[in-house]
Amino acid sequence: MPATFYNQHANELAEQYLSKTFEQVHQSWSHLVEPMIEKPQARILDLGAGSGRDAKYLAELAVSKHGADNNVQVFAVEPANLLAALGAQQTQGLNVKWLTDSLPALTNISKQEVSFDLILLSAVWMHVPVSDRPRSLRKLANLLKPGGKLVISLRYSSGSEQAEQERSERKMHTVCADELKQLGKEVGLFPVLETEKEDDKLGRSHVSWQTVVLQMPDDGTGAFPFIRHVALNDGKSATHKLALLRVLLRIADGHPGAVLRRESAAGGDRVILPVGLVALYWCHQYKDLIDSHKLFQTPNKNPNMGFMKADGWHKLNELGDFKSFDFRIGNLFSGETAIALHKTLSAAVSNIKTMPCRYITFPNSAANNNSTVFDVASKTVKAKDSLFLDLPTLEQWGEFSLPESIWLAFNRYACWIEPVLVNEWVKTMASYAGNAEYAAPENQYFLYQALNWEEPKRSTTDVRKRFEQLKKQLSPQEQIRCVWSKKSLKQHYAIDHSMPFSRWPNNDLWNLLPTDSQINNQKSDRLPTEKKLKQAKERIQHWWQVAWLDDEYSTVEPSASLLRAKAEPSAFLKNMQKRFFAEANIALPGLSSDNSSIDDLFEALMMQRGRLKEMQQLREW
Repeated sequence: MPATFYNQHANELAEQYLSKTFEQVHQSWSHLVEPMIEKPQARILDLGAGSGRDAKYLAELAVSKHGADNNVQVFAVEPANLLAALGAQQTQGLNVKWLTDSLPALTNISKQEVSFDLILLSAVWMHVPVSDRPRSLRKLANLLKPGGKLVISLRYSSGSEQAEQERSERKMHTVCADELKQLGKEVGLFPVLETEKEDDKLGRSHVSWQTVVLQMPDDGTGAFPFIRHVALNDGKSATHKLALLRVLLRIADGHPGAVLRRESAAGGDRVILPVGLVALYWCHQYKDLIDSHKLFQTPNKNPNMGFMKADGWHKLNELGDFKSFDFRIGNLFSGETAIALHKTLSAAVSNIKTMPCRYITFPNSAANNNSTVFDVASKTVKAKDSLFLDLPTLEQWGEFSLPESIWLAFNRYACWIEPVLVNEWVKTMASYAGNAEYAAPENQYFLYQALNWEEPKRSTTDVRKRFEQLKKQLSPQEQIRCVWSKKSLKQHYAIDHSMPFSRWPNNDLWNLLPTDSQINNQKSDRLPTEKKLKQAKERIQHWWQVAWLDDEYSTVEPSASLLRAKAEPSAFLKNMQKRFFAEANIALPGLSSDNSSIDDLFEALMMQRGRLKEMQQLREW
């Protein structure tokens, strides 16, 4: 931080800062202050506290709220010691602790071993070089309590001569709200406020300001901070821990129907999943990383990991060009490929049990008899020459248990947790000797691409083919109509994701519906309202029935992935109905693993619509 300039001009700057009140400078976000101050034990960090104006206001507000019982602490941090001395005079007699410190290290404040409800950076961020910003924001995020807010004001300058002189004297750098929000996303913070640009309160025509408020999610249980701790701070001899957290997040976010049951336990309720599903997704995310992208997942240059056995993982590679999207619910494997996949899943279950589950422990676990967070009760499964991937099949390998609080955190905060996991996975891979070519930050875009979970080959192509086949088979009276508008579908039609793919990536058969092209464009990535969905019920169920469930129209071309799995066309046709319900029963909440009712399926779809609306606050259509 440029302490020299601020020490040289301490008196002049202090007079300037104190000429404006807290309310005048921070009016755009000040409504967030009072709820923080009302907390009896609140802690606030004013970083770059300068002349003490803001620290004084916050400390006095705490006194007015709590009187003699005031326990609100304000920490004022200022790297310019002469300016800090003037600030300390302003806050004499108040509960304000002054420290000398600066970003990105924040060594002294970190030594306090405290966390904060509110961290304020007023006119500070422009002094942080771009190269130091990721570390700085990570440090700030680690200092926030669950639910804590980080308030950062951004200083924008015109290209005038006066502006350039100030930038040089004060060692200021260009700032950007989008950059700040992206950095926040990578450490698990989400934006709650982004103000419009405002004129400078001191009347400088070449200066304008904008405030961004980021928040640490709070599930009330401490699960979210624990997940962040494992992702960001826990020791990692390989990428196993990150892999397991991401698998569980993907199941919680995309497959609420995967929960077998909930159990009461001494340490709190637990959620039980089929461990075969955890193993399947484990293989899904490692498959392309290791075999296609040739990325090492351990510090040494050995490409082989514990679950990659000769008769399983490597045998599958000999039998076909399998990709990550082949390891998904609803796929059928036959012959040698089924046997090899059986053994691959068994090896993955064993590896998950003995590696990440063994080493991810609760804080202070020495005093905790049940120190491990995740438990696996595995079973031996005999390999067979036919393997259909659905919940009943994946239950054969046993059960995976995790705390309900962590499951709910994954479920509710997936869109904020996943960027943290991916960012840390990229950093971890880039640090390994075998991936040395990606050590430089400018080369790590490839690592981000390699970790992309989307399944590019699972597009609307298969469903579009099915629609074209039905057009030829159905009579004019039976022709499929747009599920949303009842319009006849002739030349121009679209296949719509009923639950928007951009907000909840799901390419299952039940989620893909024929629509009029114009209507599809109107809907875009919005969530259908409850009323809209109910109005479309009859047409949606009619499409499901005719396209996937009626024997009368069973001429369906098997997909490329199923052909790679060596499944006979006749076996594929026989299993189409199973695939449809296998996908739905695991993706939608409240369905049993053996459900075969489209009425129950539609009710579950309505529930999922409500969940997405509540959790992601999606725009409705």
